[in-house]
Amino acid sequence: MNRRGLLRAGGGVAAAGLSLPAFAQGAPPPKPDRIVVNASGGGMATQLRRSYFAEFERLHGIRVVDTSPVDFGKLRAMVASGNPEWTVTEIGGQDVDRAKELNLLEPIDTSIVDLSRYPAAGRNSHAFIGSAYSTVLGFRSDVFRDGAHPKGWAEFWDVRRFPGARSLRNHPVDNLEFALLADGVPMDQIYPIDMDRAFRKLDQIRPHISVWWSTGAQPAQMLVDREVVLATGWNGRFFELARRDAPVGSEFMQGSLKSSAYGIPRGTRQAYWGQQLFQVMTNPRLQAMYATELSYAGLHPDTASFVAEDIRPLLPTAPANLERQFWLNVAWWTENGARAQERWNRWMLQRG
Repeated sequence: MNRRGLLRAGGGVAAAGLSLPAFAQGAPPPKPDRIVVNASGGGMATQLRRSYFAEFERLHGIRVVDTSPVDFGKLRAMVASGNPEWTVTEIGGQDVDRAKELNLLEPIDTSIVDLSRYPAAGRNSHAFIGSAYSTVLGFRSDVFRDGAHPKGWAEFWDVRRFPGARSLRNHPVDNLEFALLADGVPMDQIYPIDMDRAFRKLDQIRPHISVWWSTGAQPAQMLVDREVVLATGWNGRFFELARRDAPVGSEFMQGSLKSSAYGIPRGTRQAYWGQQLFQVMTNPRLQAMYATELSYAGLHPDTASFVAEDIRPLLPTAPANLERQFWLNVAWWTENGARAQERWNRWMLQRG
């Protein structure tokens, strides 16, 4: 099967907006009857199939079988066995660096996966950045009307100007960054995190936090129930409420961006077809389909232009939102996360 044959067989490729990569050196390997993709399951699995898997199957005639859940320990065991059953697996944010260090992943083949227009945050030597999400500030839009809600973390901390019950996550990730931003640290100077300064600032807001949330559904539900009027949360949860016309809004100013990543386990027999799946996932039209349902948009710069105008402002990667946020520094958290968590646990106990 040569390049011309692929063009004939996949007549919809150009129409779908996919760029056709050069093949890796030599002829492509024989087609398997299936590849296996391991991911989080649930609603995400449904949207992955609708947006990406169906297109891959149409283009290549290879069935995609999905499994879940994501399991880093199982990935290590599979690679150690020398015969991973997964072709592609989702990888938790901080686990990407661990997976690279432990040599668990095949490198991304950029002769197949066209990342030429991706921003630096979307390029990784051993992981494909499938989408981005953000921890943002959620608010009751009937309490803070006509754009009068807090914009940024200094205003979230300002309980006199913006009164009402608040909620933060019971975890140091994001909270340390938000505390520093509230204390006047510029977004490009957050790292390395000054934990002494961050915890001093958290001392100030502590008495005004009525609930420390631990699951992603909590902050959204608390806002709906008016248990709190301000809360941090994952943008996708607030996105769902906005689409249902609930009186809940989200503010992306100084949001904490994170990426959803996928890798190809080292030694898998179908690595070439995993690379081809990643190429399908770079298609901005397909990324827009995925984002329209889940709000977690891919990083191709054209993706937002294929999303309906009323949805675009709700996406973390929309240009107007992207420039107002910072990327969580995964390397810092990989190195310092255990120490930060230990100190957070002590702080929560001390503060009662």
